[in-house]
This record gives sequence, C-alpha cells and structure tokens, in this order.
Amino acid sequence: MRVALNLSFVAPGEIGGMEVYARELARALAARSDIELVLLVNRLIDEGWPEAERVAMPVDPRRRIEWVLGDQVHAPRAAAHAGADLMHSLASTGPATGRVPRVTTIHDLNYKLVPETHFGVRGLGMRVLVPLAARRSRRLIVDAESTREDLHTHLGTPREKVDVAPLAARVAPDAAATPEDELRARLDLGARPLVLSLSAKRPHKTLPRLIRALGSLEPERRPVLVVPGYPTPHERELRELAAELGIAEHVRLPAWLGEADLEGLYRMAVCVVFPSLYEGFGLPVLEAMARGVPVACSSGSSLREVAGDAALLFDPEDVDAIRSAMERLLTDGALADRLRVAGRERAAGFTWERTAELTVASYRRALASA
Repeated sequence: MRVALNLSFVAPGEIGGMEVYARELARALAARSDIELVLLVNRLIDEGWPEAERVAMPVDPRRRIEWVLGDQVHAPRAAAHAGADLMHSLASTGPATGRVPRVTTIHDLNYKLVPETHFGVRGLGMRVLVPLAARRSRRLIVDAESTREDLHTHLGTPREKVDVAPLAARVAPDAAATPEDELRARLDLGARPLVLSLSAKRPHKTLPRLIRALGSLEPERRPVLVVPGYPTPHERELRELAAELGIAEHVRLPAWLGEADLEGLYRMAVCVVFPSLYEGFGLPVLEAMARGVPVACSSGSSLREVAGDAALLFDPEDVDAIRSAMERLLTDGALADRLRVAGRERAAGFTWERTAELTVASYRRALASA
C-alpha cells in the first residue's frame, strides 16, 4: 500500500503534540513492510524524519493561507502525482476534493468545545475546515474514544466511520538531559522543589486555576511552577495573575525549550500537574508517566482514558481540588512512589507500533469502502 502523509502543517518546534504524532507515526509506518511511505513536505521540514520518498510543496505553514492552500490544493495534487493509493492528513484538517482516497486524523474539537483555544483567523478556519474534513474524508482517526463521541455528538459523524488509534510516548533511556544546576541558574528556579506543567499557554489549559492553587499552598512549602511553551496572548494574563497573588517569584513561563532542557526538567520535577479542561489525548500526561514522574491531571475528556489509575485525577474547575492533589504529591512519598511505578506500567501499554497498526487498519477500511 502506497501512503502519502500530508505534512504541510509541520512548523518544527511550534505545534507541540501534533509534531510529535506526525514524526513518530511516520517512523513507525516506515518500519512496516506493508507500507510504501511518501512524505508530502513543506519548506520547513527539518531532520528527524524517516528515510522515505519525498514530494516538496511550496508551503510555509507559519502563513495561515499557505497552510490552507497546502491542505486543500498542493497535498492532493502531490499525492496523485506520487501515485499514492491513499493520503493521510494528520492535523485535524484535510482536502475537500482529490483523486486519491483520503483519511484524516482529527485530534480534538477544541475549536468548538473550548473556542477560546484558537485565536482570530485560525479559529474561523478550524470552524470550517474540521467539519469539512469530517464529511469529505473516507475514514477518520482519533486519539481517544472520547473524541469519537465528540464527533458524533457535535458534528453528526457516524461512529462507524471513526477509528481510535491512541498515541504513545517514546522515551530513550539514555536521553541527554541538561544538568539541574544549569537549569536552575538559567531559568532562575532557586532551590525550591519543582512542579512541571507542559501546557500550551491557552485558556482551556486552566493555568489560572493552577496558579491560584499554587498560591494557596503554605509559603514555606510552595514549589516553583514551570510552564514551558510557545508564547501566546494568554501568557500576559498568567504573569499578571501571579504578580497579583504575590507569587511571581514562584512561577516561570519560559518559551518552548529544547529536548535536553525538557528532559532535565522531568528529572528534577517532584510531579507533573496537567489541569486542562479538554484534550483530544493529553500526550504530556503519558510522557511524564513513561519517565516515572508522578502525575496529577484533570479527570475530563480523554485524560481519564490515558491516565487510568496511574495518576491522581481532579476536577479542573476546582482550585481546591488542584491544590489538594499537588499538595499530596509534594508531601506523601509513598503515594508518589506508587504512581511512579504505576505510571511506567501504564505508559508501557501505549506504543507507536500499536498506533501504526491501528492506523493501517483504518487505511484498509478506507480502501475497502471504495
């Protein structure tokens, strides 16, 4: 089966989990003997992609109009030119037309369920393009059962058209990590324990409640909270809130960090706290558990599916519940040890090879439905 992956959307280092998904799925598909992979690449594609045939497209995804043209015009043409049996779009949107059968991964319905997630033109575009992809694709792939239900409830998509292929977390045992002393100095972390929250700085991540929960901890036991991620307009509100609560010295909001820095932060962290209101999957939860870091996360949407009983779950709209979960992980060593073990065991059940296997099954259903 000759499969073209539509990578018109990839802006390295700027799109978080969608880039991880695209890279890891491409690697897992390239390793299979039943797939002949073609990468439809834009101008920004960097290293780290598998050896595979490439078709270049004149697209800079940082310009929204070029991303849309890449999806709707260049990608279907490139897939046809490459002689693909099927084209897979990976970023919740996909072409409305084209000679090559199409499958689209829809990661979430953020644009509809938490509309403040997407700003300006992007939000308007998602309201048009995601339902369009849901209607025009032969099959849809989602990361979690909760998203299949969201598609059925909010877009009227038949459940039988949607396949679930959970994501995974690949952690190299010898991954390079920036030393703790260097990170504490460069990020001005002081000597306090560290709580990590890998979240886009957007309203649906509920970061204001996390900051309020931090502020409600006893000052002498208060950790430093680190929230890395690309800057957004919401970040100013977070900084102002920390200052208003008098805890600015305990909150750090660095821009997205390199892999070695992130690995170093994971190794330093007492726990990871992920209070998002809505997620299509919640890859940061799985990545933390795979590293043996205790996790407290929201009980909403897909996160319960991912975490199972290997994390503390809380109501993301309840500041006291967030504070209580964070305090337990900071003070209860036996609980933290149990979650380290349970987290690793839980994460081991999610592999990119399994993601690829379920994805290929969806491809076969798409071609069989011709």
